[in-house]
Amino acid sequence: MPEDPLIDDPNGGLPRLREIMRRLRAPVGGCAWDLEQDFDSIAPYAIEEAHEVADAIARRDWNGLQGELGDLLFQAVYHAQMAEEAGYFTLDDVIRDAADKMVARHPHVFGDAAERSAEAQTDAWEDQKARERAARAQTGVLDDVPLALPALMRALKLQKRAARVGFDWPDVAQVVDKIAEEARELAEARDSLPAEAVAEEMGDLLFVMANLARHLKVDPEVALRAANDKFARRFRAVEAALAAQGRRPEDSTLAEMDTLWDAAKAAERG
Repeated sequence: MPEDPLIDDPNGGLPRLREIMRRLRAPVGGCAWDLEQDFDSIAPYAIEEAHEVADAIARRDWNGLQGELGDLLFQAVYHAQMAEEAGYFTLDDVIRDAADKMVARHPHVFGDAAERSAEAQTDAWEDQKARERAARAQTGVLDDVPLALPALMRALKLQKRAARVGFDWPDVAQVVDKIAEEARELAEARDSLPAEAVAEEMGDLLFVMANLARHLKVDPEVALRAANDKFARRFRAVEAALAAQGRRPEDSTLAEMDTLWDAAKAAERG
C-alpha cells in the first residue's frame, strides 16, 4: 500500500481519525462491514463504549480510560460520517453545536452573569435546556429524556424533570411510605397475579426506590454499582475460604456460606 501522510501520521489527531472513518466507508476500497452499518446498527456500540468509559473510571484504570475514550470518540466520528453521507450534518456541525451549547449554558464563565455555586449552576443549566427544548418546539416536560438510557438513569431524569414543575413528594418520609406501599403490592401480586403484573409491580417499586435516592441526593446508579462490587467482593471471599478447606459453594450449605459471609463482612469493617 502506498504511503499516506495523513493516515500514517501518529500525531494526525482528529483529522487523521476522520479520514480513517471516511476510508472505511468509501464505496470503493472501503470495509465491507463498515459499509453495511447504519445508525440503528451502530447505536448499541456507542452505548457500550460509554459504559466501558464509566467502568474504567470506576476501576481507576487511567491507561484503560485513554483507550475507552478513544473508542467513544470514534463512535461520534462514525455517526457523523454516516450523517454527512446522508446530507444531515457534518462532524464540524457537531463540534460547533457542542461548543455553542457550552458557551450558552455557562454565561457565568463566558458572559456577564454572576459567579454561581455548583447547585445554582445545575438549576441554571436545567433552565437553559428548557429554553432550548421550547425553541425546538418540544413543549412537554419529558420530551427529550432519551429512551435508550439505562432504566435506572432514565427514571432519575424523568423524576427530576417532573419535580421541576412541582410534581414531587415534598419530603423523604412520604417517599419511604410509598416504598412500603409498593412493596406490599408486589407481595400481593406475587401470590395472586400473573407474571406480567408481578413485573409491573416490581418496576413500580424500583421507580420509587430511584426517587428516594434522588431525595437523598444519592446517585442510584453509583450506589447500585458499589453494592454490586461489594457483593462480588464478599462472595469471592466466601469462595476463597471454602477453597482453603478444599470445598466449593455448591458443596456447602446456605448456613455455612452465611457464616463465611458474615466473617468476610466483619473483616472488611475490621
